[in-house]
Amino acid sequence: MIVFGVGLILILLLIVVILSIKIYLMKKSAKEIKTGFLNKLKTETNTLIDISSHDKQMLNLVNTINEEFKNIRNQQHKFNHGDLEIKEAITNISHDLRTPLTAIFGYLDLLKNEECSNTAKTYLSAIENRTQALKELTEELFKYTIVVSDNNGIVLKDMSLNTMLENSISDYYSTLKQRNINPNISIPNKKIVRKIDETAMSRILGNIINNAVKYSDGDLDITLTEDGKILFSNHSSQLTQTQVEKLFDRFYTVNSARKSIGLGLSIAKVLVGKMGGEITATLKDNILTICVLLKN
Repeated sequence: MIVFGVGLILILLLIVVILSIKIYLMKKSAKEIKTGFLNKLKTETNTLIDISSHDKQMLNLVNTINEEFKNIRNQQHKFNHGDLEIKEAITNISHDLRTPLTAIFGYLDLLKNEECSNTAKTYLSAIENRTQALKELTEELFKYTIVVSDNNGIVLKDMSLNTMLENSISDYYSTLKQRNINPNISIPNKKIVRKIDETAMSRILGNIINNAVKYSDGDLDITLTEDGKILFSNHSSQLTQTQVEKLFDRFYTVNSARKSIGLGLSIAKVLVGKMGGEITATLKDNILTICVLLKN
């Protein structure tokens, strides 16, 4: 009986050792898969995940992941290629439109000096307004393609958000006044410094203020917090929750604001992202709040 008991204990110990080794190898394989997976996400490479284990189940798992990675890479390449073609097409179209638009403005100026009836003058004014809108649309398209395509144009350096915000508000103060918007401004005395690109930040703030001009019911609160948040809040009864969720989408235009093709906030989102920040929009009790957070 004693011999039988000792033998049983040895068998159980052997099973425990084998299972421990099995678990160790599986953990090792799982760690190798995790490391390989993260490396593939960070780099553009066609190499596959490889593990040291010869376990069939783990090898099947790796093969499945590799196959899915191949599909994802193929889809990504197709998307990038198509997106690049769209950007190039938009750039070419916007560039090609500039020459005829310049000519149209030239002829409109000549027609203004000609004798014509009041009806003709009304028609000329309408043509000029629509041509100006087309020119602005063309410029907006061109700026958007430059922003999303230029990966080397961002130069980060320590700058005061207080100063940047004050300058932007000053630049757009007359525009706000034309809409009878008297902004309520709250900027702390403490200097808030972040690593930002000056040109990009000016464009971000300008685009957001322009958005407020379009959608505000007549008020605007601008707040800079000590943790680096810039908040733009205004009553906007014309917007719905669904519309707010799409404000940063390319070419999305709220029905009540057809003067724009919906690129201002899209550009702001791209630029904020390139500086490592976040931009969000929320709607509560008909108050639209756009928040720009620039991290340390």
